[in-house]
Amino acid sequence: MIKKAILSGLLLAGCAPGAMNVDDMMIEDSSYVPVLSSGPSRNATPYDDVFACYGDKLGPDRLSIAVGDVRDYTGKTSDGEGFTITQGGALMAYSGLGKMAPGVVLHERFDTRVADAELSWINDRHLGNGGSNIVANAEAGTEESVPWIPYYGGSILQSDYYVVGGITELNYNIRSGGAEAMISGLGPRARTYVMNVAVDLRIVGSQTLRVYDTISIQKQIVGYEVDFEVFRFFGDDLFDVNAGVKNNEPLQLGVRVAIEEGLLQLVQSVSQVSAQGCLPTSQVVEADAAG
Repeated sequence: MIKKAILSGLLLAGCAPGAMNVDDMMIEDSSYVPVLSSGPSRNATPYDDVFACYGDKLGPDRLSIAVGDVRDYTGKTSDGEGFTITQGGALMAYSGLGKMAPGVVLHERFDTRVADAELSWINDRHLGNGGSNIVANAEAGTEESVPWIPYYGGSILQSDYYVVGGITELNYNIRSGGAEAMISGLGPRARTYVMNVAVDLRIVGSQTLRVYDTISIQKQIVGYEVDFEVFRFFGDDLFDVNAGVKNNEPLQLGVRVAIEEGLLQLVQSVSQVSAQGCLPTSQVVEADAAG
């Protein structure tokens, strides 16, 4: 009973005017480790300027395009991190096509759960807009004010095409090499490796389901490591010192760039508008050589 009385008194004291609030009770702890963080930035790719230029070249509302599922078909996983390849290929494709505005108009088809739910509520006369809406009463020949939103159909616009496909290759070791020179326990070391990813995409007519074009794009991922090592005894002590630098091209960025290159080729195919004039000189030369 004494414990209950004390607890009740504390609770009442907390509710009394002028009682100490939670913020007042917070004590700064100097033992907390500061969190290192960089500011967010736009996730730019080498195709940003190309897509913006090409979107203007297409002209306003030239193509209406949606994106279906762009899955990871490699099946590669790692014990510590799960899937090796991003599962967001469709999201990357939507972001890439969005850079082609105003020439490309996007239609949502990948995740329509919210729209489906609201259309279902409209159909059941459960969805409102916070006000009154006038609807016609055909039987009585009158109009009445109702709190729900009337729906007569046709508000969802059709798309002309949709893009679908997948990430189909992840090859870890296309080429690797290195060199090492140690003299008296001192020396440099260098290593390089090349791997690749590939995506297979197609663009389909939304009404006819005709496959207008297909594309397979591969992107090589390059990395290198250079270091200098000291490994030797000085008197009775062993010194093992390493210094170096490692630079790896991000794997998932390689997937994004491959998808964006595929999108550019597919949109050119159905629009019959060339991206010449928007591509960097090196890409124009490569395209002419491939043609």
